[in-house]
Amino acid sequence: MSDPQSTPISFAAFVVSLAHTAAVHFGDVEDPASGARGEPNLAAAQQMIDVLSLLEVKTRGNLTAEERQLLEQILYELRMRYVELGGAGASTDAPRIIVP
Repeated sequence: MSDPQSTPISFAAFVVSLAHTAAVHFGDVEDPASGARGEPNLAAAQQMIDVLSLLEVKTRGNLTAEERQLLEQILYELRMRYVELGGAGASTDAPRIIVP
């Protein structure tokens, strides 16, 4: 049996893991540690969206078409979920982060 820690993680798996963390913060899935669904934490969910937005900006031009499409789709869905849950001042078209 192979050691899971020695298996390299793919970009897609990394992006999906960040999206899953956002889903936990939205209260949409069970917390992997406790097994319970928590109350939505929009600030934490927004932080995960910001991390993914930063990743999108910093990897622009270096992704395959499939990776870019996956990242764009996940960001769109997370932003729509944020707005649906009533995120104050939610912007769906631009990251809130500042990239030098």
